[in-house]
Amino acid sequence: MSDAKTSYPIEIEITEPSSLNEQAAAALVIVGALVAVADRRVSPVERDEVIRFIRDRKLAPHVSDERLCAMFDELAERLEEPDFANVVIDTLRPVSNLPLSSHLMELSERVAAADEDVHPHEVQAIKLLRLLTLVLPRAKPVVPSAAGAELQAALKE
Repeated sequence: MSDAKTSYPIEIEITEPSSLNEQAAAALVIVGALVAVADRRVSPVERDEVIRFIRDRKLAPHVSDERLCAMFDELAERLEEPDFANVVIDTLRPVSNLPLSSHLMELSERVAAADEDVHPHEVQAIKLLRLLTLVLPRAKPVVPSAAGAELQAALKE
């Protein structure tokens, strides 16, 4: 893979607070993709499990199945790059204040079992995700610019 690819931010980067559904979907998808690539062979049944999990729990109702599939494929590819840890952290950080950790852990376990062969590397990926969900820095609230200036002034006083 080229160095140029690793220097660009991933396409699903979310910068607006109004896209919380997409941020939550990306966090769920990255967890599933990380476990799926851990054994070096991504099975379609693993991707299907991610989408089914998100749909069954209505965790990202405004994100289409096609978008979820595209996210999964893109993130699974990015997780094969040397900077995969940064991709995981950058995707999870924006939703670290949401109560998603139990969903993230359940999803990771379901993806590991989806192909009926839980590989030791998948177990390691789940352990890594468990640690990340415990220690990931909390997201800072995004404040609109006018209110943000007032808040900054109030904090200085």
